[in-house]
Amino acid sequence: MELAALVALTLLLGALILLVAVAVRKQNVETDEPEQTAESVAQENHKPLTTKKPKLDKQRTRKDKAQHSFSHPLVASTLKSHSGNVTSIDFSSNGKYLASCAEDRTVRIWSVKDFMDREHKCLRANVDLDTATLVSFSPDSRAFITWLSNADTIRIFKMIKKEDGTFTFKAAPEDFPQKHKASILNIGIAETGKFIMSASSDTSIHIWDLKGEILASISTNQINNSYAAISPCGRFVASCGFTPDVKVWEVCFGKSGEFREVTRAFDLKGHSAGVHCFAFNNDSTRMVSVSRDGTWKLWNTDVEYKKQQDPYLLRTVSCVSSEGSLAALSPDGRVVAISSGCDVTMFDATSGQREEELRGVHSGGITGLRFDINGRFLVCSGDKAIRVFHNAPGYRAAIKDMQEMLRKAQNEAMKQRLQQQIKDAQSALDTVLATPTD
Repeated sequence: MELAALVALTLLLGALILLVAVAVRKQNVETDEPEQTAESVAQENHKPLTTKKPKLDKQRTRKDKAQHSFSHPLVASTLKSHSGNVTSIDFSSNGKYLASCAEDRTVRIWSVKDFMDREHKCLRANVDLDTATLVSFSPDSRAFITWLSNADTIRIFKMIKKEDGTFTFKAAPEDFPQKHKASILNIGIAETGKFIMSASSDTSIHIWDLKGEILASISTNQINNSYAAISPCGRFVASCGFTPDVKVWEVCFGKSGEFREVTRAFDLKGHSAGVHCFAFNNDSTRMVSVSRDGTWKLWNTDVEYKKQQDPYLLRTVSCVSSEGSLAALSPDGRVVAISSGCDVTMFDATSGQREEELRGVHSGGITGLRFDINGRFLVCSGDKAIRVFHNAPGYRAAIKDMQEMLRKAQNEAMKQRLQQQIKDAQSALDTVLATPTD
């Protein structure tokens, strides 16, 4: 009896020890299993065990976004010295320089003759304690004006040649007084050198003398302004906005140079919705306007407006436009360029035919769109870069016009002259199309 009880007790103790051993082993296995599973998953997916890579990917994504790349057969060069987004560009009237300003608190002056070079040197003017958002050259190309973002006013900079032949920039002792109450749209200096214009989004335009005194103020009565500019001839100021027209005024001076008045010259009427932007050709005999109605219109403005003669509508062409769309007209009036978002489209002004589509030129909206004074280049700005394009449509349009003149020519000497000019223009176009992109 005692022997049986002892055997039973021994068996019970053995069973308990076995259960404890099994339980301990199971706990150890459960504790180690997550680490082994993570290692095995990492090995199966060939991925290292780290959580830092996504952060690096985000940094790389931001860097890639900042370094927007673009290529096109017509790209002549890309100007990249600005470290902030470029907000405005302007060509000098002598055709030698391009001015640009950016959020990096600088204005840079580029040489047009260097556009085709690999290196693009520029002169830099620092805007102390502020940011220039708009820039415009003076008629003599020896000074420029800027709009200051924080001070809400105009500042004049003079280009001064030093003894070593280099240039420096000196700001005028005083900025213009603050007069605008809404965001500024554009500034400019008349080619005559007689006045400065500033326009804001609240329908107001101010006409200043060069010393900062207001000569006249214009209320455009357009609910809001979307764009305003001085004509290349220096006689007119024009604006567009919520209403479906472009209004043009003449700034009048006396024979001795004294300011007289601002008087209404003419209107461009015909769009069915508000106008985004407009542009003049070099002698102000043509204008182009782009509207919310999805069209651009070309106008003959070489009219006797003082005798109540209205501009002639020459052409209406469908296009893509959006808020902030810009328009440019080549100096000879042969090519129209329209921006929408980050894209630019170039048209033959005579036929309305779409010639070139430049898609994704910048990573964001285009802030400036200009032809140079000789019509060789179309320049646009956006993000931190300035793109310079060959005006191939301009060459083609000129060749087409000369071929038409050749068919009508009756004088043999004129025929030979036109044939040589066509040959030269075709050679220049072939060279442009063969030039490798930047």
